This record gives sequence, C-alpha cells and structure tokens, in this order.
Amino acid sequence: MIRITRRDFGFLSASSLLAGSMAGSGGAHAQQVLKVGLIPSEDSRAMLAQSKDILDAVEKNSGLKVQGFVATDYNGVIEALRAKHLDIAYLGPFSYVLATTVTPVEAFAIAETAKAGRTYYHSQIIALKSSGIKKLDDLKGKNFAFVDPASTSGYAFPLAGLIKAGIDPKRDFKTVIFTGAHDANALAVANGKVDAATIADRILDAAIAKGHIKADQIEVVWRSPPIPESPMVWRKDLSPEMKAKVKAAFLGIKDLNWSDQGKLNGFKETNDQAYDVVRETAKLANIDLKKQK
Repeated sequence: MIRITRRDFGFLSASSLLAGSMAGSGGAHAQQVLKVGLIPSEDSRAMLAQSKDILDAVEKNSGLKVQGFVATDYNGVIEALRAKHLDIAYLGPFSYVLATTVTPVEAFAIAETAKAGRTYYHSQIIALKSSGIKKLDDLKGKNFAFVDPASTSGYAFPLAGLIKAGIDPKRDFKTVIFTGAHDANALAVANGKVDAATIADRILDAAIAKGHIKADQIEVVWRSPPIPESPMVWRKDLSPEMKAKVKAAFLGIKDLNWSDQGKLNGFKETNDQAYDVVRETAKLANIDLKKQK
C-alpha cells in the first residue's frame, strides 16, 4: 500500500514571492530583488535560518536585495520557477532534472563541503540495529519511508538500488510513506514510525549531531554510488548581467556554514551535463520524468 503524507514546512505563495519585488519589473530606481527558492530538506524556518549567512553573502557580493523562500515540497520550488516567481533556486539533483523537463532552468554552481572536500554525496537506507534489518532483502514486509517523489537521495537513487536488488516497494513493503524531508525520515526511524527509511548521508550526520538519532543505534542497510551535489540553478531567461552578478556572488563565497551541508569551502561552477548520471538513474528506476509533474 502506498500512502503519501506531507509535513507542513511553510507556505510558498505567489503573493509572498512577488511582494516588494522589482526584479525585471522596470523599477528603475528600486534595488533589484533576487528571489531565491530553497528545497525543504528541513522545516522552513530552519532552512531559512541556516541559509541566512549564504543569502546575506549573495546579497553583499551581488548588490541585489535577496529574498529567500522555502516551499512545502520540491515541486513547489519547481512550480515557482516555472511561474517566474523565483529567479534562482537550490534544488536537489533529481528535482533539478525534473525541473529541466518543464521549464528552462540551468545549473550554474555547486557547493563544496569543507568536511569532505567534495562536490558529491551518498544516499542511504537506514534502520535501527534493534530491528534486525541488515540487508535489503530484510526490508520485505516492513514499513518504509521515502522523502519525496522528486528527491534524489530520498527517492530516485534508493528506488533504483531496490529495483536492482529485485525489490518492488509496492509489492514487497508493508507500507510506504513520503515524509517530505530527510530529517523527518531520521526521526521516523528513531521513533519507530517506520522500520527503515532513505536519507542523504550528510543529513544523517546532521541529525546525529543534533541528537535526533544515535549513531550506535543505526544500521546502514544500503549506500548509493556518488551523487553530484545539489545545484544552484537559474532561469535561463534572466539577463546576462543578472547571471554574471549571481554567479560571481556565489563563486565569491568562502568558508560559510550552510544548512545540512555544514561548513563550505565555497562554490564551484557546474553545468547541466554533470547531472546526466541522475537522468540515467531515473531510467534504471523506471521513473518517467514527464509523469513526475
């Protein structure tokens, strides 16, 4: 049985996105506003608070007024980009690939974490050691949580891993839920709401650091190959001048903390081709990108 639930991470509305914005509206004497969308890897207030240093740095480096928004889910950010209520956004690799199928957006920058010194991460499936679940086959008949149908490490990559192992979630799991956020999956496992769940490795590390779940209680049942980090993307129709300001602003950021990624060395340039591995994984998982919208 598939049962989809959503956590309330805040409301992203056209009115709130447009309020006070003069970007591209012809307000010659008003400071341009750069509207930035953030994916809901954690609750909306936490995401905005933990992104404050980054958003402030972009504002300082670019000379643009920056407004940050968190949608209730990944598709909320994609829809806001399509409706031109956002100029740029921080998207997961899979949600970025989804976005490119419905609206002209392009990846331009990617974060490098200081802890790992890398621009990739891993998806994991975790369970409590006390559950007795040690391998993928042990998941059969259990209650399972994905993050979001548009999540890379919370859905696409682990689904591909399960299918490769001969496991069909609809057929082989007792129940499947979508919690809407990686930290919610950590809590769902810790509190016994589900037997196992998907989570990005760095978000699991953050959940452990916050005391949401204990490292010595966790069994990592499965781990994905490297996944390119979540990109910053812009609408392709932004002016060349705006793109130049935005890219320079991100590439000028050094040694700042950012949400679940922790301390960053900074941002590096990226492009659309870097995410072909995500498209290939979607095919392996039999995910029709056009039907995801």
